[in-house]
Amino acid sequence: MKIVFVIVGILIPVTVAAAGAFLVNLWLGGGPGMDIGVRLPVADKSVQVEYVPVFPAVLVTGTGRPSDLGGAWPRFRGGNFDAVSAEKVPLANSWPPAGPPVLWSVELGEGYAGAAVLGGKVYILDYDEEKRGDALRCLSLADRKEIWRLWYPLRLPSQHGVSRTVPAVTEKFVVTLGPACHAMCADAQTGKFLWGIDLVHEYGAKVPLWYASQCPLIDDGRAIIAPAGSSLMIAVDCATGEVLWKTPNPHGWKMTHSCITPMDWSGRRMYLYCASGGLVGVSAIDGKILWEYPGWKVPTSNAPAPVIVGDGRIFLTGGYHAGSIMLSLTEQDGKIVPKELFRLGEDVFGCEMQTPILYKDHFYGVMARDKEVGRLKEQLVCLDLQGRQVWTSGPDNRFGPYGGPYIIADNKIFVMNDHGVMTLLEATPKGYRQLARAKVLAGKESWAPMAVAGGRLIIRDKKTMVCLDVREK
Repeated sequence: MKIVFVIVGILIPVTVAAAGAFLVNLWLGGGPGMDIGVRLPVADKSVQVEYVPVFPAVLVTGTGRPSDLGGAWPRFRGGNFDAVSAEKVPLANSWPPAGPPVLWSVELGEGYAGAAVLGGKVYILDYDEEKRGDALRCLSLADRKEIWRLWYPLRLPSQHGVSRTVPAVTEKFVVTLGPACHAMCADAQTGKFLWGIDLVHEYGAKVPLWYASQCPLIDDGRAIIAPAGSSLMIAVDCATGEVLWKTPNPHGWKMTHSCITPMDWSGRRMYLYCASGGLVGVSAIDGKILWEYPGWKVPTSNAPAPVIVGDGRIFLTGGYHAGSIMLSLTEQDGKIVPKELFRLGEDVFGCEMQTPILYKDHFYGVMARDKEVGRLKEQLVCLDLQGRQVWTSGPDNRFGPYGGPYIIADNKIFVMNDHGVMTLLEATPKGYRQLARAKVLAGKESWAPMAVAGGRLIIRDKKTMVCLDVREK
Protein backbone atom coordinates (compact mmCIF):
# COMPACT_ATOMS: atom_id res chain seq x y z
CA MET A 1 0.00 0.00 0.00
CA LYS A 2 1.49 3.31 -1.04
CA ILE A 3 0.68 6.22 1.24
CA VAL A 4 1.59 9.82 0.46
CA PHE A 5 0.83 13.10 2.19
CA VAL A 6 -1.09 15.89 0.52
CA ILE A 7 -1.74 19.53 1.29
CA VAL A 8 -4.51 20.01 3.86
CA GLY A 9 -5.99 22.98 5.66
CA ILE A 10 -4.97 26.59 5.13
CA LEU A 11 -2.45 27.45 2.44
CA ILE A 12 0.53 29.66 3.15
CA PRO A 13 2.43 31.70 0.57
CA VAL A 14 4.01 29.68 -2.19
CA THR A 15 7.45 31.06 -1.44
CA VAL A 16 7.31 29.76 2.15
CA ALA A 17 6.08 26.34 1.01
CA ALA A 18 8.82 26.12 -1.60
CA ALA A 19 11.44 27.10 0.95
CA GLY A 20 10.11 24.45 3.34
CA ALA A 21 10.28 21.78 0.65
CA PHE A 22 13.82 22.81 -0.22
CA LEU A 23 14.92 22.63 3.42
CA VAL A 24 13.39 19.20 3.97
CA ASN A 25 15.03 17.81 0.83
CA LEU A 26 18.31 19.33 1.90
CA TRP A 27 17.85 17.90 5.40
CA LEU A 28 17.21 14.38 4.16
CA GLY A 29 19.95 14.57 1.57
CA GLY A 30 17.64 13.97 -1.35
CA GLY A 31 15.25 11.47 0.25
CA PRO A 32 12.06 10.05 -1.25
CA GLY A 33 9.56 12.23 -3.06
CA MET A 34 6.98 13.93 -0.91
CA ASP A 35 3.95 16.16 -0.69
CA ILE A 36 3.81 18.88 1.91
CA GLY A 37 1.10 19.12 4.56
CA VAL A 38 0.87 22.74 5.60
CA ARG A 39 -1.61 23.11 8.44
CA LEU A 40 -3.49 20.56 10.47
CA PRO A 41 -6.48 21.43 12.67
CA VAL A 42 -6.38 20.06 16.20
CA ALA A 43 -9.54 18.71 17.82
CA ASP A 44 -11.81 21.08 15.86
CA LYS A 45 -10.24 23.98 17.78
CA SER A 46 -8.74 27.15 16.33
CA VAL A 47 -5.25 25.89 17.19
CA GLN A 48 -3.22 25.11 14.06
CA VAL A 49 0.05 23.20 13.79
CA GLU A 50 2.49 23.10 10.88
CA TYR A 51 3.85 19.79 9.74
CA VAL A 52 5.89 18.30 6.92
CA PRO A 53 5.75 14.50 7.30
CA VAL A 54 7.56 12.22 4.88
CA PHE A 55 7.05 8.48 4.33
CA PRO A 56 8.82 6.16 3.93
CA ALA A 57 10.61 7.03 7.14
CA VAL A 58 14.40 7.24 7.34
CA LEU A 59 16.26 4.43 9.13
CA VAL A 60 19.43 5.22 11.08
CA THR A 61 21.41 2.42 12.72
CA GLY A 62 23.37 2.77 15.96
CA THR A 63 26.00 0.90 17.95
CA GLY A 64 23.65 -0.74 20.44
CA ARG A 65 22.91 -4.45 20.56
CA PRO A 66 19.88 -6.33 21.91
CA SER A 67 20.56 -7.60 25.40
CA ASP A 68 19.97 -11.15 26.60
CA LEU A 69 17.95 -9.91 29.59
CA GLY A 70 14.57 -11.53 30.09
CA GLY A 71 11.17 -10.00 30.65
CA ALA A 72 8.62 -8.29 28.44
CA TRP A 73 6.17 -5.38 28.50
CA PRO A 74 5.14 -5.32 24.83
CA ARG A 75 2.42 -2.67 24.79
CA PHE A 76 0.39 -0.16 26.75
CA ARG A 77 -0.56 -1.76 30.10
CA GLY A 78 1.64 -4.80 29.44
CA GLY A 79 1.12 -8.24 27.99
CA ASN A 80 -2.35 -8.82 29.46
CA PHE A 81 -3.67 -5.24 28.97
CA ASP A 82 -4.10 -4.89 32.74
CA ALA A 83 -0.95 -3.06 33.98
CA VAL A 84 -0.10 -6.12 36.11
CA SER A 85 3.18 -7.96 35.60
CA ALA A 86 2.87 -11.75 35.36
CA GLU A 87 6.60 -12.24 35.94
CA LYS A 88 7.79 -14.09 39.03
CA VAL A 89 10.86 -11.94 39.63
CA PRO A 90 11.05 -11.05 43.37
CA LEU A 91 11.11 -7.28 43.85
CA ALA A 92 12.56 -5.31 46.75
CA ASN A 93 10.32 -4.33 49.66
CA SER A 94 12.44 -1.31 50.56
CA TRP A 95 14.88 1.14 48.98
CA PRO A 96 17.78 3.25 50.18
CA PRO A 97 16.98 6.97 50.65
CA ALA A 98 18.00 7.75 47.06
CA GLY A 99 15.65 5.10 45.71
CA PRO A 100 16.35 1.99 43.63
CA PRO A 101 19.68 1.86 41.75
CA VAL A 102 19.68 3.70 38.42
CA LEU A 103 20.93 1.39 35.65
CA TRP A 104 20.80 4.00 32.88
CA SER A 105 19.04 7.13 31.71
CA VAL A 106 18.47 8.75 28.33
CA GLU A 107 17.37 12.23 27.29
CA LEU A 108 14.19 12.55 25.24
CA GLY A 109 12.15 15.21 23.53
CA GLU A 110 9.26 16.75 25.45
CA GLY A 111 6.45 14.30 25.99
CA TYR A 112 4.83 11.54 28.00
CA ALA A 113 5.28 8.54 25.71
CA GLY A 114 5.98 5.32 27.60
CA ALA A 115 8.24 2.43 26.69
CA ALA A 116 7.54 -1.08 25.40
CA VAL A 117 10.03 -3.89 26.10
CA LEU A 118 10.57 -7.14 24.21
CA GLY A 119 13.55 -9.32 23.35
CA GLY A 120 16.06 -7.28 25.35
CA LYS A 121 15.06 -4.11 23.49
CA VAL A 122 13.29 -0.94 24.59
CA TYR A 123 11.02 0.78 22.05
CA ILE A 124 9.89 4.35 22.51
CA LEU A 125 8.28 6.94 20.24
CA ASP A 126 10.23 10.16 20.73
CA TYR A 127 10.15 13.67 19.28
CA ASP A 128 13.50 14.88 17.95
CA GLU A 129 13.40 18.58 18.83
CA GLU A 130 16.57 19.38 16.87
CA LYS A 131 15.55 17.71 13.60
CA ARG A 132 11.84 18.29 14.20
CA GLY A 133 10.58 14.81 13.61
CA ASP A 134 8.82 11.78 15.09
CA ALA A 135 11.37 9.10 15.90
CA LEU A 136 10.74 5.47 16.81
CA ARG A 137 13.83 4.57 18.84
CA CYS A 138 15.01 1.04 19.64
CA LEU A 139 17.46 0.85 22.56
CA SER A 140 19.30 -1.92 24.36
CA LEU A 141 17.63 -2.84 27.64
CA ALA A 142 21.07 -3.47 29.14
CA ASP A 143 22.76 -0.11 28.55
CA ARG A 144 20.29 2.16 26.63
CA LYS A 145 22.58 2.35 23.57
CA GLU A 146 20.54 3.02 20.44
CA ILE A 147 20.22 0.04 18.09
CA TRP A 148 18.27 1.92 15.44
CA ARG A 149 15.82 4.76 14.96
CA LEU A 150 13.17 5.25 12.29
CA TRP A 151 12.00 8.82 11.82
CA TYR A 152 10.18 11.26 9.59
CA PRO A 153 9.99 15.09 9.68
CA LEU A 154 7.07 16.53 11.60
CA ARG A 155 7.03 20.18 12.66
CA LEU A 156 4.97 20.44 15.82
CA PRO A 157 4.91 22.92 18.69
CA SER A 158 4.72 21.59 22.21
CA GLN A 159 1.23 21.33 23.66
CA HIS A 160 2.19 20.18 27.13
CA GLY A 161 4.74 17.97 25.36
CA VAL A 162 4.54 16.20 22.01
CA SER A 163 4.87 12.39 22.04
CA ARG A 164 2.30 10.51 24.13
CA THR A 165 1.80 6.93 22.99
CA VAL A 166 3.32 3.52 23.76
CA PRO A 167 4.40 1.34 20.79
CA ALA A 168 2.87 -2.10 20.30
CA VAL A 169 5.55 -4.77 19.70
CA THR A 170 5.70 -8.42 18.68
CA GLU A 171 8.73 -10.45 17.64
CA LYS A 172 8.08 -9.39 14.03
CA PHE A 173 6.46 -5.96 14.11
CA VAL A 174 6.34 -2.68 15.98
CA VAL A 175 3.48 -0.24 15.39
CA THR A 176 3.30 3.38 16.54
CA LEU A 177 0.78 6.20 16.43
CA GLY A 178 2.37 9.64 16.34
CA PRO A 179 1.08 12.85 17.95
CA ALA A 180 -0.49 14.10 14.69
CA CYS A 181 -2.16 10.73 13.94
CA HIS A 182 0.48 9.11 11.73
CA ALA A 183 0.41 5.32 12.07
CA MET A 184 3.64 3.51 11.23
CA CYS A 185 4.77 -0.13 11.18
CA ALA A 186 8.36 -1.37 11.13
CA ASP A 187 10.28 -4.61 11.39
CA ALA A 188 10.80 -5.06 15.13
CA GLN A 189 14.30 -6.49 14.67
CA THR A 190 15.85 -4.36 11.95
CA GLY A 191 13.74 -1.19 12.04
CA LYS A 192 12.94 -1.49 8.34
CA PHE A 193 9.97 0.71 7.39
CA LEU A 194 6.99 -1.41 6.30
CA TRP A 195 4.10 1.03 5.90
CA GLY A 196 2.60 4.28 7.13
CA ILE A 197 -0.84 5.88 7.14
CA ASP A 198 -1.77 9.53 7.68
CA LEU A 199 -5.09 9.09 9.48
CA VAL A 200 -6.01 12.75 8.95
CA HIS A 201 -5.58 12.60 5.19
CA GLU A 202 -6.77 9.03 4.61
CA TYR A 203 -9.66 8.89 7.10
CA GLY A 204 -10.46 12.45 8.07
CA ALA A 205 -9.36 11.93 11.67
CA LYS A 206 -9.25 14.97 13.95
CA VAL A 207 -6.12 15.28 16.04
CA PRO A 208 -7.26 15.49 19.69
CA LEU A 209 -6.44 18.47 21.82
CA TRP A 210 -2.94 17.94 23.28
CA TYR A 211 -2.22 15.50 20.41
CA ALA A 212 -2.99 11.81 19.93
CA SER A 213 -2.65 9.59 22.98
CA GLN A 214 -4.24 6.43 21.57
CA CYS A 215 -1.75 3.57 21.91
CA PRO A 216 -1.95 1.17 18.94
CA LEU A 217 -2.81 -2.49 19.34
CA ILE A 218 -1.39 -5.52 17.52
CA ASP A 219 -3.71 -8.52 17.59
CA ASP A 220 -3.21 -11.65 15.50
CA GLY A 221 -0.74 -9.92 13.19
CA ARG A 222 -3.03 -6.95 12.62
CA ALA A 223 -2.70 -3.36 13.75
CA ILE A 224 -5.98 -2.19 15.27
CA ILE A 225 -6.39 1.59 15.21
CA ALA A 226 -9.35 3.95 15.70
CA PRO A 227 -9.16 6.93 13.27
CA ALA A 228 -12.71 7.89 14.27
CA GLY A 229 -13.14 9.77 11.00
CA SER A 230 -14.71 8.28 7.90
CA SER A 231 -14.03 4.93 9.58
CA LEU A 232 -14.39 4.45 13.31
CA MET A 233 -11.82 1.65 13.48
CA ILE A 234 -9.54 -0.19 11.04
CA ALA A 235 -7.52 -3.42 10.97
CA VAL A 236 -4.27 -3.33 9.00
CA ASP A 237 -2.17 -6.35 8.06
CA CYS A 238 1.18 -5.67 9.72
CA ALA A 239 3.13 -7.55 7.06
CA THR A 240 1.62 -5.93 3.96
CA GLY A 241 -0.11 -2.72 5.07
CA GLU A 242 -3.38 -3.93 3.54
CA VAL A 243 -6.48 -2.61 5.29
CA LEU A 244 -8.44 -5.77 6.10
CA TRP A 245 -11.61 -4.13 7.36
CA LYS A 246 -13.07 -0.74 8.16
CA THR A 247 -15.71 0.00 10.77
CA PRO A 248 -18.36 2.52 9.73
CA ASN A 249 -18.81 5.64 11.83
CA PRO A 250 -22.52 6.43 11.45
CA HIS A 251 -22.62 9.00 14.26
CA GLY A 252 -19.43 10.81 13.32
CA TRP A 253 -17.76 10.02 16.66
CA LYS A 254 -14.29 11.50 17.03
CA MET A 255 -10.96 10.27 18.37
CA THR A 256 -10.28 10.61 22.09
CA HIS A 257 -7.18 10.00 24.19
CA SER A 258 -8.46 6.55 25.21
CA CYS A 259 -6.97 3.28 23.90
CA ILE A 260 -8.60 0.26 22.29
CA THR A 261 -9.03 -2.73 24.63
CA PRO A 262 -9.73 -6.31 23.42
CA MET A 263 -12.45 -8.33 25.11
CA ASP A 264 -13.57 -11.96 24.78
CA TRP A 265 -17.20 -12.63 25.66
CA SER A 266 -19.73 -15.30 24.76
CA GLY A 267 -17.48 -16.83 22.10
CA ARG A 268 -16.78 -13.48 20.46
CA ARG A 269 -13.65 -11.37 20.38
CA MET A 270 -14.29 -7.67 20.18
CA TYR A 271 -12.46 -4.37 20.51
CA LEU A 272 -13.79 -1.74 22.90
CA TYR A 273 -13.18 1.94 22.29
CA CYS A 274 -14.33 5.07 24.13
CA ALA A 275 -14.98 7.49 21.28
CA SER A 276 -16.28 11.03 21.71
CA GLY A 277 -19.93 9.94 21.63
CA GLY A 278 -19.79 6.81 23.75
CA LEU A 279 -18.41 3.30 24.12
CA VAL A 280 -18.47 0.91 21.17
CA GLY A 281 -17.79 -2.81 20.73
CA VAL A 282 -16.39 -3.85 17.33
CA SER A 283 -16.12 -7.39 15.98
CA ALA A 284 -12.53 -8.60 15.68
CA ILE A 285 -13.53 -10.74 12.69
CA ASP A 286 -14.97 -8.19 10.29
CA GLY A 287 -15.00 -4.80 12.04
CA LYS A 288 -18.79 -4.63 12.32
CA ILE A 289 -20.27 -2.70 15.22
CA LEU A 290 -21.66 -5.25 17.68
CA TRP A 291 -23.07 -2.75 20.16
CA GLU A 292 -22.92 0.88 21.27
CA TYR A 293 -23.39 2.66 24.57
CA PRO A 294 -23.86 6.43 24.12
CA GLY A 295 -24.48 6.83 27.87
CA TRP A 296 -20.77 7.23 28.60
CA LYS A 297 -19.14 10.50 27.61
CA VAL A 298 -16.22 12.34 29.19
CA PRO A 299 -16.02 16.05 28.35
CA THR A 300 -12.74 17.75 27.35
CA SER A 301 -10.49 14.67 27.56
CA ASN A 302 -11.50 11.02 27.68
CA ALA A 303 -8.22 9.30 28.62
CA PRO A 304 -8.63 6.08 30.68
CA ALA A 305 -9.20 2.89 28.68
CA PRO A 306 -12.03 0.42 29.39
CA VAL A 307 -11.20 -2.14 32.09
CA ILE A 308 -12.42 -5.70 31.44
CA VAL A 309 -13.80 -7.14 34.69
CA GLY A 310 -15.07 -10.57 33.58
CA ASP A 311 -18.51 -12.11 33.14
CA GLY A 312 -19.35 -9.49 30.53
CA ARG A 313 -18.64 -6.55 32.85
CA ILE A 314 -16.79 -3.41 31.77
CA PHE A 315 -15.60 -0.63 34.09
CA LEU A 316 -15.18 2.93 32.81
CA THR A 317 -13.88 6.01 34.58
CA GLY A 318 -12.92 9.57 33.71
CA GLY A 319 -12.15 13.04 34.98
CA TYR A 320 -13.96 16.32 34.33
CA HIS A 321 -16.87 15.30 36.59
CA ALA A 322 -17.52 12.02 34.75
CA GLY A 323 -17.07 9.68 37.73
CA SER A 324 -17.29 5.96 36.90
CA ILE A 325 -19.71 3.37 35.57
CA MET A 326 -19.96 -0.43 35.52
CA LEU A 327 -21.65 -2.00 32.49
CA SER A 328 -22.69 -5.58 31.82
CA LEU A 329 -23.20 -7.15 28.41
CA THR A 330 -26.27 -9.30 27.86
CA GLU A 331 -27.74 -10.93 24.76
CA GLN A 332 -31.34 -10.26 23.78
CA ASP A 333 -32.95 -11.55 20.57
CA GLY A 334 -29.51 -12.21 19.08
CA LYS A 335 -28.24 -8.71 19.86
CA ILE A 336 -25.66 -7.61 22.41
CA VAL A 337 -27.11 -5.10 24.84
CA PRO A 338 -24.98 -3.18 27.39
CA LYS A 339 -26.72 -2.43 30.68
CA GLU A 340 -25.66 -0.13 33.49
CA LEU A 341 -25.06 -1.94 36.79
CA PHE A 342 -24.08 1.12 38.80
CA ARG A 343 -22.70 4.61 38.40
CA LEU A 344 -20.37 6.42 40.81
CA GLY A 345 -20.03 10.13 41.39
CA GLU A 346 -16.70 11.86 41.00
CA ASP A 347 -16.41 12.06 44.79
CA VAL A 348 -16.45 8.25 45.03
CA PHE A 349 -14.18 7.21 42.14
CA GLY A 350 -12.95 9.00 39.04
CA CYS A 351 -9.54 8.90 37.34
CA GLU A 352 -8.68 11.71 34.96
CA MET A 353 -5.59 10.54 33.11
CA GLN A 354 -4.53 7.02 34.14
CA THR A 355 -6.49 3.80 33.65
CA PRO A 356 -7.30 2.08 36.98
CA ILE A 357 -5.90 -1.36 37.71
CA LEU A 358 -8.12 -4.36 38.49
CA TYR A 359 -6.22 -6.73 40.79
CA LYS A 360 -7.69 -9.59 42.81
CA ASP A 361 -11.25 -8.27 42.54
CA HIS A 362 -10.37 -4.69 43.52
CA PHE A 363 -9.74 -1.50 41.55
CA TYR A 364 -6.85 0.82 42.33
CA GLY A 365 -6.71 4.32 40.93
CA VAL A 366 -5.74 7.93 41.63
CA MET A 367 -8.66 10.31 42.04
CA ALA A 368 -9.10 13.31 39.73
CA ARG A 369 -8.20 16.86 40.65
CA ASP A 370 -11.72 18.34 40.33
CA LYS A 371 -12.62 20.44 43.38
CA GLU A 372 -15.92 18.56 43.61
CA VAL A 373 -13.93 15.45 44.54
CA GLY A 374 -13.36 17.12 47.90
CA ARG A 375 -11.00 15.64 50.45
CA LEU A 376 -10.17 12.62 48.25
CA LYS A 377 -8.70 14.77 45.47
CA GLU A 378 -5.49 13.21 44.08
CA GLN A 379 -5.55 10.32 46.58
CA LEU A 380 -5.03 6.66 45.71
CA VAL A 381 -8.28 4.76 46.26
CA CYS A 382 -9.10 1.05 46.51
CA LEU A 383 -12.59 0.14 45.30
CA ASP A 384 -14.43 -3.20 45.39
CA LEU A 385 -16.41 -4.66 42.49
CA GLN A 386 -19.66 -3.27 43.88
CA GLY A 387 -18.31 0.27 43.71
CA ARG A 388 -17.65 0.71 47.43
CA GLN A 389 -14.55 2.48 48.68
CA VAL A 390 -12.35 0.06 50.63
CA TRP A 391 -9.57 2.48 51.58
CA THR A 392 -7.98 5.76 50.57
CA SER A 393 -4.36 6.85 50.84
CA GLY A 394 -5.16 9.82 53.09
CA PRO A 395 -4.45 13.55 52.86
CA ASP A 396 -0.71 13.05 53.37
CA ASN A 397 -0.46 10.78 50.33
CA ARG A 398 -1.60 12.60 47.22
CA PHE A 399 -0.23 11.92 43.75
CA GLY A 400 -0.65 15.12 41.81
CA PRO A 401 -3.42 16.98 39.99
CA TYR A 402 -3.41 14.53 37.08
CA GLY A 403 -2.58 11.33 38.96
CA GLY A 404 0.78 9.78 38.28
CA PRO A 405 1.11 6.41 36.51
CA TYR A 406 0.95 3.15 38.45
CA ILE A 407 1.50 -0.56 37.84
CA ILE A 408 1.42 -3.73 39.93
CA ALA A 409 4.28 -6.24 40.06
CA ASP A 410 5.10 -8.91 42.65
CA ASN A 411 2.01 -7.94 44.66
CA LYS A 412 3.27 -4.38 44.96
CA ILE A 413 1.95 -1.10 43.59
CA PHE A 414 4.43 1.35 42.09
CA VAL A 415 2.86 4.80 41.84
CA MET A 416 4.38 8.13 40.78
CA ASN A 417 3.35 11.65 41.60
CA ASP A 418 3.69 14.64 39.26
CA HIS A 419 7.21 15.55 40.37
CA GLY A 420 9.21 12.34 40.14
CA VAL A 421 8.51 10.86 43.58
CA MET A 422 7.72 7.14 43.47
CA THR A 423 5.88 5.28 46.22
CA LEU A 424 5.89 1.52 46.79
CA LEU A 425 3.04 -0.12 48.68
CA GLU A 426 1.39 -3.48 49.14
CA ALA A 427 -1.31 -4.33 46.61
CA THR A 428 -3.91 -5.32 49.18
CA PRO A 429 -7.47 -4.33 50.05
CA LYS A 430 -6.52 -4.43 53.74
CA GLY A 431 -5.35 -0.82 53.74
CA TYR A 432 -2.82 1.69 52.47
CA ARG A 433 0.45 -0.01 53.46
CA GLN A 434 3.42 1.99 52.26
CA LEU A 435 6.75 0.19 51.92
CA ALA A 436 9.07 2.83 50.44
CA ARG A 437 9.17 6.27 48.87
CA ALA A 438 11.93 8.15 46.99
CA LYS A 439 12.44 10.87 44.41
CA VAL A 440 13.59 8.96 41.36
CA LEU A 441 13.15 11.55 38.58
CA ALA A 442 14.60 15.06 38.59
CA GLY A 443 12.07 16.63 36.24
CA LYS A 444 8.35 17.35 36.39
CA GLU A 445 5.19 15.94 34.81
CA SER A 446 6.12 12.29 35.28
CA TRP A 447 2.89 11.11 33.67
CA ALA A 448 4.10 8.48 31.19
CA PRO A 449 2.93 4.86 31.55
CA MET A 450 5.50 2.67 33.31
CA ALA A 451 7.00 -0.56 32.02
CA VAL A 452 8.52 -3.40 34.06
CA ALA A 453 10.51 -6.30 32.62
CA GLY A 454 12.91 -8.68 34.31
CA GLY A 455 12.94 -6.63 37.51
CA ARG A 456 13.78 -3.44 35.63
CA LEU A 457 11.36 -0.54 35.92
CA ILE A 458 11.34 2.03 33.10
CA ILE A 459 9.86 5.42 33.92
CA ARG A 460 10.17 8.95 32.58
CA ASP A 461 9.39 12.58 33.22
CA LYS A 462 8.88 15.20 30.52
CA LYS A 463 12.48 15.01 29.22
CA THR A 464 14.30 11.98 30.68
CA MET A 465 13.73 8.20 30.67
CA VAL A 466 15.29 6.15 33.47
CA CYS A 467 15.74 2.41 34.03
CA LEU A 468 15.70 1.36 37.71
CA ASP A 469 16.75 -1.94 39.25
CA VAL A 470 13.83 -2.84 41.53
CA ARG A 471 14.83 -6.47 42.10
CA GLU A 472 15.19 -7.97 45.53
CA LYS A 473 18.87 -8.12 46.44
